[in-house]
Amino acid sequence: MKHKLVVAVTGASGSIYTKVLFDKLLLLEEQIDSVGVVMSNNAKDVWAYELGNNSYEQYPFKFYAKGDFFAPFASGSAKYNVMLVCPCSMGTLSRITHGISDDLITRAADVILKERRKLILMVRDTPYSLIHLNNMKMLTEAGGIICPASPSFYSRPQSFEELAATVVDRALDLAGFELPSFRWGQR
Repeated sequence: MKHKLVVAVTGASGSIYTKVLFDKLLLLEEQIDSVGVVMSNNAKDVWAYELGNNSYEQYPFKFYAKGDFFAPFASGSAKYNVMLVCPCSMGTLSRITHGISDDLITRAADVILKERRKLILMVRDTPYSLIHLNNMKMLTEAGGIICPASPSFYSRPQSFEELAATVVDRALDLAGFELPSFRWGQR
């Protein structure tokens, strides 16, 4: 089965994760039917600040405006089966957890949850408050997956991109993609 994937990008710091995710999705095109992307305005600003460019505009994915409730993944009937929120701000996590579907990001997440499909939130803030932890607990109980943007080091990454890939690869594994990645105990 090919994946129909939603990628939501919030204004949390960590644009490198989104860039690495986009690059990996290009390499996994044979496993993908479609990719829909929605970026908050803050996400665009953070990308420009952290990466020094607007290169997200060059990716061949279909981009949707934050207020576009006519996007296919705003309805369960479009059968998008995976949603990655990369990176995920705590504000977005809170709105998703509490069912506040006030934009396309939160509506798509609501749809993914109600249809019992895979919702993976790559949370980026630190430290966590009790509110954050309770929201993560509630979202997990509702069927979402919290995949903190906490890189691993045992693969000995040599660049920021390789470090970010340790998180992105894990999220793509959780989403059900087959990809070459460092596997503990395998060389």
